[in-house]
Amino acid sequence: MKVNIAYPANGTQKCLEVDDDHKLRPFYEKRMATEMAVDFLGDEWKGYMVKITGGNDKQGFPMKQGVLTNGRVRLLLSKGKCYNPRRKGTRKRKSVRGCIVDNNLSALNLVVIRKGEVEIPGLTDTSLPRVLGPKRASKIRKLFNLSKEDDVRQFVVRKPLPEKNGKKPRTKAPKIQRLTTPIRLQRKRRHRALKEKRIAIRKQLETDYAKLISVRRKQARDERRRSRSRSLRESKSASQ
Repeated sequence: MKVNIAYPANGTQKCLEVDDDHKLRPFYEKRMATEMAVDFLGDEWKGYMVKITGGNDKQGFPMKQGVLTNGRVRLLLSKGKCYNPRRKGTRKRKSVRGCIVDNNLSALNLVVIRKGEVEIPGLTDTSLPRVLGPKRASKIRKLFNLSKEDDVRQFVVRKPLPEKNGKKPRTKAPKIQRLTTPIRLQRKRRHRALKEKRIAIRKQLETDYAKLISVRRKQARDERRRSRSRSLRESKSASQ
């Protein structure tokens, strides 16, 4: 079985090929999100704590949290883990494996949550720099501890591009999301003005319609009175 161990603090991961069933047996009957010590993997893992985050069986079907079985089941899935629909609202019946670890898995994913005393070569002794920085304006301010008066565009993490022969080194920066610019404020003011204008037009139309209805009702009342008085005069003349 392959055991993939990730160390998010350094951005590194390591894959171990474990064939000894005695080393794998402590993982059996454990659920996803279970935290456990891995001293049984070797002396260098003493003091390390890991969390089970998932895995795949020998046919490639992934484990799914919340399915309390160690076998494979067919579930009607919507958007989320194990299914990415092409159209919004689509559901599909797919095969997934339960969240309980057993010997039918071919890969098991672990995350280090507590470091031990000894450094693990290739996992905890190296640190990979973060290639992509934050993209949202609020997260850039949080990363560099900026105030609202500081220009966020000056603190974007730029990604270096591969150098070409005889050309200057180039970098690439992401487009900042949720950035408040003068154009954005101008558009916001315009949208607000249009909305207020629509509200004023609607109110004016409502008042005009109410006036028209009152005039029509008055005309109808006057017409009924005239017709009633006319009918009374005609009846009196007929009786005489």
